[in-house]
Formats: sequence, structure tokens, C-alpha cells
Amino acid sequence: MTKLFVSTILLGAMTAMFAVTGTAQDAKSKDKMIELFGDPVVAKGQGFEIKRSQLDSAMISLKSAAAGRGQPLPPNADGLVLKNLISMQVLLAKATDADKAKGKELFQQGVDKLKTNSKLSDEDFNERLNLQVKSQGQTREEWEKQGIEQGIVQALVERELKVEVTDAQVKKFYDDNPSRFEQPEMVRASHVLIATKDLTLGQDYSAEKKAEKKKLADDIQKRAKAGEDFAKLAKQYSDDTGSKDNGGEYTFPRGQMVPEFESTAFGLASNQVSEVVTTQFGYHIIKLSEKMPAKTVEFAKVEKDLRDGIKQQETQKLFPDFLEKVMADAKVEILDEKLKLPDDNNRKPSAKATDASAKSPEKKD
Repeated sequence: MTKLFVSTILLGAMTAMFAVTGTAQDAKSKDKMIELFGDPVVAKGQGFEIKRSQLDSAMISLKSAAAGRGQPLPPNADGLVLKNLISMQVLLAKATDADKAKGKELFQQGVDKLKTNSKLSDEDFNERLNLQVKSQGQTREEWEKQGIEQGIVQALVERELKVEVTDAQVKKFYDDNPSRFEQPEMVRASHVLIATKDLTLGQDYSAEKKAEKKKLADDIQKRAKAGEDFAKLAKQYSDDTGSKDNGGEYTFPRGQMVPEFESTAFGLASNQVSEVVTTQFGYHIIKLSEKMPAKTVEFAKVEKDLRDGIKQQETQKLFPDFLEKVMADAKVEILDEKLKLPDDNNRKPSAKATDASAKSPEKKD
């Protein structure tokens, strides 16, 4: 649970700001399910409760993101997601006014970084965001609230754990691990995915519907070959929620994508559009933008990311005991037995956790 939570919250996930968290149709379906079966509380603690509908919405988001990237869900995914939801509530309750201010700053920094990395003007960003939140059945205010809360939790954890990384530590890690900075051959490629299954539920479409999807894929491929704007085609037609808002683009080395996709992408010439490629997820049309040969990345280019990475590693070492103590103080109860993880049964804060919190100069009680 800790690794999933730390990577989601501490790293901010700002590069995935446009990931789907549920469509308007999902919201209608959810309302209907609540009407029929109710909305039981699955977990609670001091000052908060998590309802089944909240967990279901978060699971839809996770399934969509995983399916779009061709990645399996982790074991006990629903229990892990519930733990993340609980942890967010518990940690937000501990945030100070300074944490909240810092959280807003971190959120804005993430937005600015996203604009820069995606080469988006303010107008382009706003247009893309407005379309995305509308498709999710969200408001922009709700989207911003979620991002700011992630920033607040990051600020809180950094303040509580006080991990510092020196220049010497960063340089030593770089010098001691040369193989880690050997960048393999990579490609920057975009794709349009026309899915042949429900990517949320993992259920294949009927043969008739697959035939319709193939016809659509063939049409898109012809349009791309004829020179139509590939990024616009991806935004309009792609079922890969992880990349469509970025024009379908990914940068990756060998070994990260499914074999059919990878071999095609690495076999294309720059600006070449592939034929329709079939994978377990559906039909892909791929366009190669750039091939990048293997190289060693110089220290200056990785210094900041390396510092952040070392800080994250050190934080991860301290975070389990810190979170365990916070969860125990909040008297968290998971009410649905099926959602409990192996370490959920009557865990108490360790002596290490208690000692660590007692030594913290921020602790007032």
C-alpha cells in the first residue's frame, strides 16, 4: 500500500493531470446503482467516512488508466485504493495553514510544468482541460481541489519527515551508478487506439462491433497516411485515456509496450505512419516522430530529478511508520472485510513510529 500511495501522492502525478476519473455516463450509472443498492460506508475514522461510491469511482479511474497503458492491476487493488482514499483524508486533517499554502504552490508548479512539457499555451491548456473535466462529469473547481489536496499532502509529509539531501549525496550516487544513466535507444511515437474491448471491465466486444471498430481504424489510418494532423486524430478517436490528450504520444525504450506495438514503432522511419496494428487491446495506428540513440545522460541534466529521487527513497523508508501512526491516531476502521489487506487486522503503531513522532519538533501534543 505504501508504495502505491507514496508514488501517487508524493510524486504528484502532475504528468497525468488529464487522466480519466470517470465520464458523465459513469456518473449516471453510479447514481442508478446507488438508487438501487444504496451507498454503504466501507471505512471510517475520526471526522471522515468513505462510501462505496467513492471507492467505485476511484477504481474506475485506476482500471481505465491501467488498461490504456496495457498494465495489470496490482493484487488487492480495491483494498489498496481504499487505503489511499483513507490516507488522503487522514493526512489532510493534519495539514496546517502553511501546508495548505504550500500545497497550492506545488499544484501550480505542476500545472506550469505540464504546460511546458506538453508545449501548451494557456489557451490550449484551458481548452483541453475544459473538455476533459466536462467528459468526466466534473467541474474545473473539483479538478483543482483534487490537485491541491495532493499538493497539501506532499507538503505535509515533507514537513513532518524533514528529509534533506546534500549535493555530495547526489553526486556520489551519480558517480557510483554509471549504468543507471545509460539511456537505451528510445522512440517518441504517437498512436490512436481503437479498442476492441471495454477497457474498464476488460470484456471483449461482439464480433459485429469489432468489425465496426476495424473499419473505423482503417479509415483513420488512411487519413493519417494522407497527412491529416495525427494529434487531432488521437484526441478525437483514441480510446487510450493515458495519451489521447497529449496527441497519443509516448516516449519509451524496448520492453515497455506489448510486442506488436513495440516492434512496429521501432521499425518505422521518422514521420512514417504504420498499417493498422492489432494487439490484445484493439487496433492501433502508430506514427513515429523520433528515434533517439543510446547515450549516457550527463549529470547536469539529471541532477534535480536525481535529488528528488533520493529524497523520495528516503521518504519511502520513513513513510510506513509515519502513516501507521497517523492511521492509528485517527482510529481508522475498514467495515467491509473483503477490502481489508493482510496488514489491516488490528495493527498498532510500532515503537519506532511512536519514537519518530515523539522526536518531531512539529508535534504539539
